[in-house]
Amino acid sequence: MEDNTTTPPPVSNTTSQEKVPNSVAVLVLGILSIVCCFCYGIIGLALGIIALVLAKKGKQLYEENPSNYTDGSFGNLKAGRVCAIIGTILSAVYVAFLVVYVIILGTALSSLPMGSF
Repeated sequence: MEDNTTTPPPVSNTTSQEKVPNSVAVLVLGILSIVCCFCYGIIGLALGIIALVLAKKGKQLYEENPSNYTDGSFGNLKAGRVCAIIGTILSAVYVAFLVVYVIILGTALSSLPMGSF
């Protein structure tokens, strides 16, 4: 006697879940903000701020309905946010360093007699 019963294929919960919007973009921008923080600080600062804004929006969407999104994409969002915070801080410190450096250099050069250089 043959068994003609068929078993249904396993149902995967990951097919109904999607990635958190902009999670990969936040991660990439956060990493780039760290990499570019010493390009006079401006590029890293801009990338970090953009990543933080996108991370805030993505986190709000995730908190509204966490069952719709995968845990991996939320992990990418959190990692990108941390990288963006680090990159923003490093860039801000570098910009402050450059401002202080230019002020000190300008003060030192302005105190020299006119014909000395």
